[in-house]
Amino acid sequence: MTKALIFDFWGTLVENGIYSPIRQVQDILRLEMPFSEFVVKFESVFFKDVHPDLASGFEKVCEAFNVQPRQDVIEQLIGMWNKNKLLARPYPETMQVLESLRSKYKLGLMSNTDAFSVGQVMDKYALQKHFDVIFLSYQEGLLKHDAGAFDKVLSQLGVSHGEAVMIGDSIESDMEAAAKAGIMGVLVDRRGKRTYPKKIFTLNEIEEVLSHA
Repeated sequence: MTKALIFDFWGTLVENGIYSPIRQVQDILRLEMPFSEFVVKFESVFFKDVHPDLASGFEKVCEAFNVQPRQDVIEQLIGMWNKNKLLARPYPETMQVLESLRSKYKLGLMSNTDAFSVGQVMDKYALQKHFDVIFLSYQEGLLKHDAGAFDKVLSQLGVSHGEAVMIGDSIESDMEAAAKAGIMGVLVDRRGKRTYPKKIFTLNEIEEVLSHA
């Protein structure tokens, strides 16, 4: 029986203000490598620590990928990242769905994210009030696929692996990380371009897919 739902943040509850900021980092740094490889290394550097400021964080990223951290490049990255935060907003159905689910399940938020954007967006739209547990990678020093990350969230929610469901928009960061931890995943595929056993197009479909789990 499902007792808790764990949500990803970016691309699941909240729409990025610009197209795929992490892909844009790769493009700006002109890194010729598979995105799947880039994103793992980028998140490990940028999302697992509290950097003094965005410039310091992006300098660490450049260092990790052996890229010279030129001032104009750092400024371009900062501008792009801030634009994403300023224009980000919840998907149309997010608030209503969370309010409805809150009375039936324990709700957790679990995000691979940085210290300079998620908090401000949550404050702007008062999203914190919907969740029993909030797990942010930069605070915990853990990404979703790291050992112990999901166990910590489950412990705080007071549920077992079989009683929780992960809902997110990334097969790699959300679905595979959840499966590794023994948790069922539901993929949010708003563009209908990906294949996954349990998939929804909007958050409005969550309860329907859970009824067939």
